[in-house]
Amino acid sequence: MRDKETCPISMNMNRRTAILAPLALLALGTPAMAAKISLSDLSNYLNSLTTVEADFTQVNADGSIATGKLFIRRPGRVRFEYAPPDKSLVIAGGQQVAIFDGKSNQPPEQYPLSKTPLNLILAANINLSKAKMVVGHREVENTTRVVAQDPANPSYGTIELVFTGSPVELRQWVITDDVGSQTTVILGDMKKGGNLPPSYFDITRETQKRGL
Repeated sequence: MRDKETCPISMNMNRRTAILAPLALLALGTPAMAAKISLSDLSNYLNSLTTVEADFTQVNADGSIATGKLFIRRPGRVRFEYAPPDKSLVIAGGQQVAIFDGKSNQPPEQYPLSKTPLNLILAANINLSKAKMVVGHREVENTTRVVAQDPANPSYGTIELVFTGSPVELRQWVITDDVGSQTTVILGDMKKGGNLPPSYFDITRETQKRGL
């Protein structure tokens, strides 16, 4: 396992990971003005998410686009399956992130989940009001945008979360690494509260399954 001091999950986002390039603002709802959603309400919404399934579209820093299926099981677990013929896969589980390169027969690259901005929304207890966590909170064209960082380690990068309201819904996120490279993940309709098996997030099992 390679232990890097920068945000590793956003350094390898070009198809090999699932975390995030600047994208023109999506038309998420009507162009009417709306009050931004409070950090307290957003924290409560994120904490209410236990399991999530959704299609996703990923826009990489180089402008390339990938699609696939996303599975979240909070706390601490996520799985990004890329659509065929791509066999790439990203799993977070056991406090690690594993990046399986579909074109390689090598074991996955692994990094501590705690060193990625995605950890901020996979935490057991999300509190966006925590001191120095949120560095941006604004309303933009009928969406609420929140930029968050690890207060103790801002060098790991930031995650910008984009929400719509009535009811509150997470629509996309943008991760920016320590050198300013960005990757965007846009979420389709989310299925919440399903039963996702632990095997989805088992890095060792997936490694053995691939014969790596």
